[in-house]
Amino acid sequence: MSAEQRERESGAGGVDRRRFLVGSAAAAAVAAASSVLPGIGGTASAAARPNVLLIVTDDNPKQTNWAIQKTIAWLGGQGVTYNNGHVTTPLCAPSRSSIFSGRYAHNHGVRNNGASYSLDQSTTVQHHLKQAGYRTGLFGKYLNSWTLADNPPHFEEWALLQPGYVDAQWNVNGTVQTINGYTTNIVKNKTLAFLSKSTTDTRPWFAYVTPYASHEPNIPAAQYADTVVPTWNGRPSVPEADRSDKPAYVKNATNTLADGRAVRQRQLRALLSVDDAVQAFKDKLAALGQLNNTLVIYIGDNGFQWADHGLLGKGTPYSPAHEVPFYLSWPAGGLGSGTTDNRIVANIDIAPTILAAAGITATTPQDGKSLLSGFNRDHLLVEWWKQGTAGVKDSWASYVAKNRQYVEYYDLHTDASGRVSGTGQVTFREYYDLVNDPYQLTNELYQASPADEQNLGIPALAAQLAADRQS
Repeated sequence: MSAEQRERESGAGGVDRRRFLVGSAAAAAVAAASSVLPGIGGTASAAARPNVLLIVTDDNPKQTNWAIQKTIAWLGGQGVTYNNGHVTTPLCAPSRSSIFSGRYAHNHGVRNNGASYSLDQSTTVQHHLKQAGYRTGLFGKYLNSWTLADNPPHFEEWALLQPGYVDAQWNVNGTVQTINGYTTNIVKNKTLAFLSKSTTDTRPWFAYVTPYASHEPNIPAAQYADTVVPTWNGRPSVPEADRSDKPAYVKNATNTLADGRAVRQRQLRALLSVDDAVQAFKDKLAALGQLNNTLVIYIGDNGFQWADHGLLGKGTPYSPAHEVPFYLSWPAGGLGSGTTDNRIVANIDIAPTILAAAGITATTPQDGKSLLSGFNRDHLLVEWWKQGTAGVKDSWASYVAKNRQYVEYYDLHTDASGRVSGTGQVTFREYYDLVNDPYQLTNELYQASPADEQNLGIPALAAQLAADRQS
């Protein structure tokens, strides 16, 4: 272990000195700029408040670095790489609602992709920013099941995408229309036009940029259709030789390494255009003189399994489904020097971070914490609900730490509005030692004795999970 690694890992809370100093610099920058605007307590002055560029990709696994090298060079090389980035619900609409609100799905109510209208729009970061005088724009996908003709609340300008890759339907500032072309490029161009308006509109701005990539069917742009991607030979969880200790939906899974390779190839090719767009955003900000004081965040709305445990997709408690790429850059806030941060961070931390950077105090509760602060959680709640009664996978919740993970499945399901029904009875449990078993091959609760459970600390984990689900 290097001296730098020892420094990062030292201390009872695991808070490394380098990250603490960076966070302190960011907090000091915010404090130095802060003043109070009418009706907005603790809002930074208009001249000092950062612009905010929030880039959210779709079904973007953590292991996609090859396809986003320009993004990493900018946001990792001139910002912060979060090595332990997660989403708290590995499903599109719940995760995006957590990004907007800083809340767990059990608090914001969007527990499935059909429940988008359950989100209280007054809790969103775009609401708070618009109220504080920000110019707000949305470019790309919004929330699953959102009616295209319905304008997205609290955005001043938008190009709302009906999910698709080529010649798709859009709602552009209230007009539903077909725009021919590749949608990632259209998202890029609409965003660039929005940024350019800052030459005549001096308000700080918030741009929510969300291409459809790398969601199925993962169609790449024409120039990348045949791009050769690096060979991938899987990982120990692809395929898992013995799944007898897993729940039934995993034991019955049939996807192979070849299936995982095919999805991976398509996803990487689709993300190449996202990477081009991010580079274009950087170039535009530099040309506008706004690169230094723009807070830029990049995150996937959930991960994706490449045949891990025989499964393709998301919505499971296994690491590839809820681990995501997560980058942040804000040079004016002290976050521009190319550091790594090993804290457990999540999508619920994005809204608190943006509001803290802008000096805005949220008027509604938030479960996440500002990444500009010195918080250091020891675990994270990750949760998912079954929609309807026909699915083969039960609802579940999980205690996720760096060194271990505990999972409970429940007899629960939701309706299209996100309302929960069922007995709540625990139907299956899993426990993984993530230090010695990072690929989650051995469920240590399978056939475990009461003494084994005590030795693993299961009673305390179960109690903490229950408390997290009620918090």
